[in-house]
Amino acid sequence: MEHPCLLPAFRRAAGLLVTVLCLALLAAMPREAQAGASEWVQVEGGEVRIVAARPLSDGTIPAILDIRLKPGWKTYWREPGASGIPPQVTVNPLSGIIFTGLLFPAPKTFDDGVVHYTGYDRSVALPMQLQQLKPGSAVDLKASVFLGICKDICIPVQAELAVSLPAGAAGNPLEQARIDDAKAALPGAPAADFKVTETIVDTAAKTLQIRFMVPDGTQDVPEIFLAGPAGFSFGKPLVKVASGGGFTADIPYRSSKKGGNLTGRTAVLVLRAGPRSIETSLAFE
Repeated sequence: MEHPCLLPAFRRAAGLLVTVLCLALLAAMPREAQAGASEWVQVEGGEVRIVAARPLSDGTIPAILDIRLKPGWKTYWREPGASGIPPQVTVNPLSGIIFTGLLFPAPKTFDDGVVHYTGYDRSVALPMQLQQLKPGSAVDLKASVFLGICKDICIPVQAELAVSLPAGAAGNPLEQARIDDAKAALPGAPAADFKVTETIVDTAAKTLQIRFMVPDGTQDVPEIFLAGPAGFSFGKPLVKVASGGGFTADIPYRSSKKGGNLTGRTAVLVLRAGPRSIETSLAFE
């Protein structure tokens, strides 16, 4: 007959043994069977990895560049401003995967009293645009990542990341949820109550005026972010209420080439109003 005083200790030991065996089995599983994620690469101020899900039937690979920041650290948007390093990804061509760019949630503006720049002061996930050359094949993604993580100084981060998924591998619901959340955080399309209504380029003064409307009830001052075209940079927008309704933003710009003209070029604009944001392409006439 078992002594009653020994039963709790026996149960605890048995439970611990089951936990250890489960962890051992998980560790013994192939990396591809466990997850569609690279290992975290740790750096001062944060860490970075790639998370990928099972490819879609057309060869599209749902994936994100996952950037985890420590408190007080920042990283940059696609157009960082006067200083900073935008995230850059290079996919190994032998992967059989085409990479066409990163997608970004609406950033914030930071001002250190000397220059202003745009980015994120909390962990962020950037959806990656990836396409298999041979849909249905295994995923063997190898990518080089370069970005800046900053606090008092900016630290360049260089990481080599790899993700492997065998053909027909089952999806990981936790990773798919992380990817879905990143996509849901992206700016939406312009709407009837939230859009750019006019752009005016003053080539003599080197200024751009953007007129726009935001949803009724917006409490915060709207923010505008511009990226591109190549060779042009934009200063801090001066946003004010327009006399006929809506808002205007006056934005100085510079060209890296003497006599560079903004007319006839395009840029990406992100407009944030409270919790909502939109992204659109602007053609300057």
